[in-house]
Amino acid sequence: MTALGKLARGVQTFVSDIAQGFFEITHNGFAVVGLAVVFSVLTLLARPDLRQAGESQLITWLHARQAQALGLVPELDAIDRATALNPKDLPKQQAAVAYWLSKKYRVAPEPLSALVAEAYEVGERTRIDPLLLLSVMAIESSFNPFAQSPVGAQGLMQVMTGIHSDKYENFGGKLAAFDPVTNLRVGAKVLQECIQRAGSVQAGLKFYVGAALHPDDGGYGDKVLAEHARLQAVAAGRVVPLTNPQPLRTVAPIETPPATKSDEPAPAV
Repeated sequence: MTALGKLARGVQTFVSDIAQGFFEITHNGFAVVGLAVVFSVLTLLARPDLRQAGESQLITWLHARQAQALGLVPELDAIDRATALNPKDLPKQQAAVAYWLSKKYRVAPEPLSALVAEAYEVGERTRIDPLLLLSVMAIESSFNPFAQSPVGAQGLMQVMTGIHSDKYENFGGKLAAFDPVTNLRVGAKVLQECIQRAGSVQAGLKFYVGAALHPDDGGYGDKVLAEHARLQAVAAGRVVPLTNPQPLRTVAPIETPPATKSDEPAPAV
């Protein structure tokens, strides 16, 4: 064999050895990776807590990447602060009231649904018709939780926060007046006291609006009761127009808590 042939054979053998070694290393590497994957899967199946932690870290990383792309700081618990509820989760009667109020006052049905559900719960505790509570909110603030009157009445039910500051102490202070649920609860308590002191719903509404010492309430009670009648009709499944210039008579009597006698005038709400 010539020298050139020997050189070519040597080069061929060298290349063949390198290729075989590379294949063995790669094959073994893939095997190691495969074993690692299998081991990881088995570990995650045996330890759900590790799987959940991994999923949580992955979701957090994905949210962080998305936030970085959008220029937003992630705050996944923000939804817990939202006063909202899917109206489809409400009983049929409550859902009808929520949808009707949403259309009339141009407020999203989700926060309205949360307020309707809360009104029914608070109404049961205070023995006040929940539709009356919703009617007061409608007339007082048109469901604007940040409303404020020139004399300082605040929130959904326009409670005089300065006068009733003691009622907000259990909710962290007077700024809680702008929390819709808190304002509803405090306002319901104030209305309950007014009705008990006055002896009837109509007279209680006069106290609530701060007209206890005046000859009349300027039509406030009639407005509330007219809205209450419309809500009763909606809850009963009747078709009620969103605007009704003629006052309606109450469909059903409102249950009145037992009156509490007092010679002191009720505070302005």
